[in-house]
Amino acid sequence: MHPGKTLVVSEAKYRMTLYLDKQNRRIRVDDYLGNLSSMLEKAEKIAEDENADKLIIKGRKEHFSQLLESGYRFEASIDGYFLGSDCFFFSRFLTDERKISTHWTEEDGIIKSIYHLKEPSQTIAPPKAYVLKKMEATDAAGLSELYKSVFQIYPTPLNKPDYIVQTMLEGTVYYGFIHGGQVVSAASAEVNLFYKNAELTDCATLKEHRKHGLMKILLDRLEQELVENGIYCAYSIARALSFGMNAVLYQLHYAYRGRLVNNVFIYDKIEDMNVWVKDLASPPNFRQ
Repeated sequence: MHPGKTLVVSEAKYRMTLYLDKQNRRIRVDDYLGNLSSMLEKAEKIAEDENADKLIIKGRKEHFSQLLESGYRFEASIDGYFLGSDCFFFSRFLTDERKISTHWTEEDGIIKSIYHLKEPSQTIAPPKAYVLKKMEATDAAGLSELYKSVFQIYPTPLNKPDYIVQTMLEGTVYYGFIHGGQVVSAASAEVNLFYKNAELTDCATLKEHRKHGLMKILLDRLEQELVENGIYCAYSIARALSFGMNAVLYQLHYAYRGRLVNNVFIYDKIEDMNVWVKDLASPPNFRQ
């Protein structure tokens, strides 16, 4: 697996930052300034040249109607992503196949049933044999073994310790649980210091350790770290078919903000992904 590459295109009327993601056959415009029409024209040309079948734009609120008019489909949003201003995911599908989700109704059912869950009645404390730890470069091999065990395919090369170390150097924070000398559960926060947001991601727990609620504890700890560093916009993108992960986010007071169709290859197929958001500066809103 190879991570994609970032490309900055700067022309007279606009400037944009794209992520070329060959493995997932998609192009994502992460940031842009200037003339939207000229930028979209160029992004579409690049998508065609790269044989991508999905082009994603992280759009601004003021461009919502213009993106719809330009043939893009609104998929999801993140509250407060751009230094407090909302981000809107718009996509253009370049093949019919990429646009069609074969699990949409089932995924809708998962969201519906999650929103009927009650508040967890008590805080779960895992057995003493589980040690919570902020991961360092020396833990990279253990983390890569965990990710290798949990995911057959993953959007980034987390099965390589060097890649994990590189992400740590670039500001990604990892927390994990060690049990019997082995990393058995982990999650990370990928921080965008410029726009003051963070994606909680790379959530994985070995099957035999899933009954202790480890992921909730890890995500809660990552949130504390983000708040300590002045980051209040937290979001997570979860597999739409994973009841467990979506339930964890709901019970940690994240709000569902839409679904990205056929977004990335995980496990053995291309999957839809749900977007969840949380304002870490607000007190938790306990649901009835």
